Amino acid sequence: MRKVIMIGCDLHDKTMLLKIATDRQEPSTRSVKNTQTGRVAMIRDLKALAAAAGDARVVFVYEASGQGFGLYDELTDAGIEAHVLAPTKIARSQRQASQKTDEKDAQQLLELLRAHILAGNDLPTVWIPDATTRDDRELVRTRLDIAEKGTRLKTQIQSLLKRNYIRRKASSGTGWTRPFRRWLKSTLCESPESPLGPRSQATLLSLLRQLESLEEEQKTLDEQIFALIAEDRYAAAYEELTSLCGVGVLTAIVFLTELGDLSRFANRRQLAAYLGLAPRSFESGNANDRKGHITRQGSSRVRKMLCQATWSRVRHDSDEKIAYQRIVARNPKKKKIAVVASMRRLAVRMWHRGREFQGKPSRRMILAGADAG
Repeated sequence: MRKVIMIGCDLHDKTMLLKIATDRQEPSTRSVKNTQTGRVAMIRDLKALAAAAGDARVVFVYEASGQGFGLYDELTDAGIEAHVLAPTKIARSQRQASQKTDEKDAQQLLELLRAHILAGNDLPTVWIPDATTRDDRELVRTRLDIAEKGTRLKTQIQSLLKRNYIRRKASSGTGWTRPFRRWLKSTLCESPESPLGPRSQATLLSLLRQLESLEEEQKTLDEQIFALIAEDRYAAAYEELTSLCGVGVLTAIVFLTELGDLSRFANRRQLAAYLGLAPRSFESGNANDRKGHITRQGSSRVRKMLCQATWSRVRHDSDEKIAYQRIVARNPKKKKIAVVASMRRLAVRMWHRGREFQGKPSRRMILAGADAG
């Protein structure tokens, strides 16, 4: 029988601690520098171990983190079987959490891998997106971050006015209108009769400049996103998703890039669990129907966009409004339950439509081809 060399790796920015074991043997410990040279040497040594053991199978596992999937790419390119594990799916006792060391973490990962290889236990792996999807995510996530920074700046400006007991002029309208911005700049920053002190004026001008810069950057990123959704892998699915009431450009592209291959979900329950919209379960003994709050696992970005789209649907879609009000009527004090139910329903609809059209030519392209013919 072919031998299996198993490696559990506790990955950090500068170091990697490895626990290496062959079949049921006691593991050995090795520390590796997390540099290009260190990783190349590690892969070379693992291949040498496999050759010395008679062309043994090498399986490497580590936890998903901010390091991304670069190590996974290097290992698979070198012909080494690699798996990235989900930290949220690894059971840890309170004692393990309070006595956490790199060696213990690597040992636990090795034990999970050994149970998978030798006993057939499930391995809590994450889905690995392809390089193109990862690249697309960087653009979309940056666009979301820019919007959040802009919101924080607006809150800072409003707080500055509040601290100085300044109320906006009624003629400036509501929201961040052009008259409101002109009033902020001309009346509060440039006028000698400004109620703000000189330091507060300088602060407000700085915040306004930062906000303008972010808005210009947001326009540039929006152009890149519109170019992205026109590409073949997104165009048809994007058109279908945005045909749903409340689903706009950002909601659609965030959903498509964060979830990646929609066909990997077998049913709506898997989708809801992945998005963290499934309820926690506390069912043991006589308690056989006890549900808690949603898990909030998975992408918080997708949940945020679904929440925004849901409120738009409740306001503008009559069927969704009826469904929302029906749930609220059961318990008026817990309206969040109705919102989450609507978010889950929207996510399932987007999944069904997106899965059907993902990677297919858009209707616009088909019509353009027919006109050209």
